[in-house]
Amino acid sequence: MSTEGTTPIDIEKMVGFLLAKAYQRACLIFKEHFEQYDLTPQQFGLLGFLWREDGITQALLSAKSQIDRTTMGGLIDRLEKEGLVVRRAHPEDRRAYMVCLTEKGKALEPELTPLALRAQEKFIGKLDPQEVETLKSLLEKIRN
Repeated sequence: MSTEGTTPIDIEKMVGFLLAKAYQRACLIFKEHFEQYDLTPQQFGLLGFLWREDGITQALLSAKSQIDRTTMGGLIDRLEKEGLVVRRAHPEDRRAYMVCLTEKGKALEPELTPLALRAQEKFIGKLDPQEVETLKSLLEKIRN
């Protein structure tokens, strides 16, 4: 219901709504592909950062992934419990901890990378390459 003189908004055309629904679909596709590994999209994302730069500090991992420190602590706890990462004291900063992949965590990269690429293809498969580049550019602009 709208008040007199205003047009009701079409919630399904709102950018926030569309982003939320796209995110939900991406998570659903991810879960279908990664079901046997018992990993959340966020946990996989952290592993992805560590596969590129193993041993970064928990604070830097939090900043790179744009996940608050409290949530990051819980994610790392779960990855530690699964034997995928360990925290190590930083050699130069007693207050900092480095997050390091275990052999088990390193071994997952060649298994999970193709799954992630297949999940991404299912998610964006209807887009042509130029649309994918445009989408990435726009999302990066919004993110920053």
